[in-house]
Amino acid sequence: MNNVRLADIAERVGVSIVTVHNALAGRRGVSDEVRDKILREADAMGYQQKRPAPVRDKSRRLKHIGVIISEKYLADYTTYYWKMYQEMAIAATDKNCIVAVEVLRHETEDHLILPRMLEEDTVDGLIVLGAIHREYIALMQENTDIPLVFLDYYDCELARNAVVADDFYGMYQMTEYLFERGFQELAYVGSIHATSSIMDRYCGFYKAMLEHGKQPRPDWLMEDRDEIGYIHLALPEEMPQAFVCNCDLVAGMLIQELEKQGYQVPEDISVVGFDNYVYPGFPDKQVTTYEPDMKAMAAAALDKALKQIKNPENSGKLEVISGRIVEKNSVRNTASPYSGEKSAVSQELMSG
Repeated sequence: MNNVRLADIAERVGVSIVTVHNALAGRRGVSDEVRDKILREADAMGYQQKRPAPVRDKSRRLKHIGVIISEKYLADYTTYYWKMYQEMAIAATDKNCIVAVEVLRHETEDHLILPRMLEEDTVDGLIVLGAIHREYIALMQENTDIPLVFLDYYDCELARNAVVADDFYGMYQMTEYLFERGFQELAYVGSIHATSSIMDRYCGFYKAMLEHGKQPRPDWLMEDRDEIGYIHLALPEEMPQAFVCNCDLVAGMLIQELEKQGYQVPEDISVVGFDNYVYPGFPDKQVTTYEPDMKAMAAAALDKALKQIKNPENSGKLEVISGRIVEKNSVRNTASPYSGEKSAVSQELMSG
């Protein structure tokens, strides 16, 4: 049995696992010198690039779709991604297939250990929910012939067969929503480099700002989490008229912090979010938000997997699913363009 992994070759050559993956797959972006070195090392180590295609029971009527969710996206309550999995389970009934979930543990991902679903060949297709390490994606692609579909994550190099929410134009619409109501001084709340979704949402915010002749102020581009995902918010010294938050959880926590400081939402400061998802146990702050079409995203991911099971030559591509704005109570109702006047509470806070 061949036990040589991409990680072993990468360590021997001194390059990343993604570089090894691209070299072995014949993709561009790797110099001839590095590619030759990788190929020679892989051959010397006895690496087998592809496992033989598994023998499957063609008579099996129901297709089995595996769903991988990283442990980092789970908690003691029902998270956004767990809700997404539930939508897939419901959609699977109508699509004559079965879905089963496997939690990707931190140590499994960090040590590049294949999911049991792939090791034991128990599924016909696999849907990866949310972002995971690029090296881990390369590992799965090198060790399976079944369709891999990525839901709510896209990478132009490794995860092109994907279904995502319209993060860019969704947040662009939310920012325009504020401009249309007369708000001019806007802050963005979200660690831009933490996830691709937060980055895409920031880019939508930035596009709207530029179209209105605005440049984001550095002190109004607020980090919201650390490297392990712990959320911590620090208010700026000077307040904007409105905060554009990368998700509703952050928006709700921001409103709590504003209220602690004596501000009223939306009377003094307005807040918008993204997801239209209230975490169980967290107070509903009635945040005006953008709601991705979770049901449509789940159904589209299943359709991708099933079509590629039926026709393996059907190459996957990116599919973007639009959502809608949901108006609640976190944006001040302005009958006329925002005048910039502060409420009595704001005046008192800023003067003292």
